[in-house]
Amino acid sequence: MKEKFNITTSTCVPLPLENVDTDQIIPARFLKATTKEGFGDNLFRDWRYDKQDNEIESFVLNNPLYSGKILVAGKNFGSGSSREHAAWAIAGYGFRIVVSSFFADIFRNNALNNFVLPVVVSDAFLAGLFESIQKDPKMEVEVNLPAQTITNKATGASEYFDINSYKKLCLENGLDDIDFLLSNKDKIEAWENK
Repeated sequence: MKEKFNITTSTCVPLPLENVDTDQIIPARFLKATTKEGFGDNLFRDWRYDKQDNEIESFVLNNPLYSGKILVAGKNFGSGSSREHAAWAIAGYGFRIVVSSFFADIFRNNALNNFVLPVVVSDAFLAGLFESIQKDPKMEVEVNLPAQTITNKATGASEYFDINSYKKLCLENGLDDIDFLLSNKDKIEAWENK
């Protein structure tokens, strides 16, 4: 079982770039591993470090002003190849939620399967989040999974977001697909015995 989702209130890391693809999230040269460990260290690797492995100070993950469990990203986040490692890297870094106005379908599903909640908001709400974070890097966002709402606590603006009901159930109960099946083993056996 994983950590259950309920209401998450956190500061945010802003990444106001559009069309961020999975190769930018986790470069292909890091895909040789077969376990999820260590991927967070290489999240946005080529944006975080130069060729000599020195931190690039201008990149947001290297800026001590920004931290939190929520990554706020530009439109069309997670496009490109279908690598699940992108979701592993985001989760491994410590993000529990990614907010954008559009996610690539495969990335969105991979995120949900790895206990990262992708929250789709309107372009206007996203712009408001970026503006609030720029004004105050310590501002917080509340993501209420049971109510399916996201609230910019700096402005009070709130929006409803959609999520697949099965994935919502899994996130709220800390269950992956196998855990879910095992939790219903008695019902499955009863049905098979009919």
